[in-house]
Amino acid sequence: MPGLLESCKKLFKTKDLYKVLSLKKNASPSEVKRGYHKLSLKVHPDRVHGDGKKTATEKFQVLGKIYCILSDKEKRAVYDETGEVDDEDDVLTQDKDWYDYWRILFHQVTPQDIKEFEEKYKGSDEELADLKDLYCEYEGDMGMIMDGVMCCTAEDEPRFIQILKDLIKKKEITEYKGFTRSITKTKIAERKRKADEEAEEAEEDAKNLGLGEEDEALKSLIHANQQSRAKQMDSFFADLEAKYAEPEKKTKSKGKSKKK
Repeated sequence: MPGLLESCKKLFKTKDLYKVLSLKKNASPSEVKRGYHKLSLKVHPDRVHGDGKKTATEKFQVLGKIYCILSDKEKRAVYDETGEVDDEDDVLTQDKDWYDYWRILFHQVTPQDIKEFEEKYKGSDEELADLKDLYCEYEGDMGMIMDGVMCCTAEDEPRFIQILKDLIKKKEITEYKGFTRSITKTKIAERKRKADEEAEEAEEDAKNLGLGEEDEALKSLIHANQQSRAKQMDSFFADLEAKYAEPEKKTKSKGKSKKK
């Protein structure tokens, strides 16, 4: 079995535990927890199917070990000083259920959390920053941008396009050809049509689940899941749980397994 640093190099292309989580060395405990949560959501084995599931499982386990080190004051201090980790550490070598460990750290998100987050996020500076980052990352491809911005619907696209045009005019962002090509009437109509179809499917699924008008947040969540917006949902859940979750007290005895 390769050591933790070797596994990091193989799976994440770096031996730096901070770089794996996209953190600075002076990151606060809450930033460490947030960084771990965001990345572990992206590689969670339940989100991957087929041949990639084995690699996702390995990444998920490695991230759990990284968090065990960086969240422990003494272990982190040793790593910061030496750049090495103790692969013989019981916490790192024991055959633990990393999913259960992850679930202990983070609560499930409630529909009310989703609703409150969406209301606070839309039109915020955080949404604007995400929009700019996604524009640059995807070089103006509006389809990819719409897949990436949290909580957005087809109704938000005209607003986003106008914001980006204004930013281009102010020379705050580069004017990409991909942006011009992706905001034609035909492209916008195609995305709107697809979104409408997905909304209808979400409504049907909501009815099948017995959800009423009071469950709009859950309907929105179903809709987002049907759109297969992996990146959007990863970031969405990470932000929500980082804002609302507190460590959950373990109530079950050590010998009992968690039933799902």
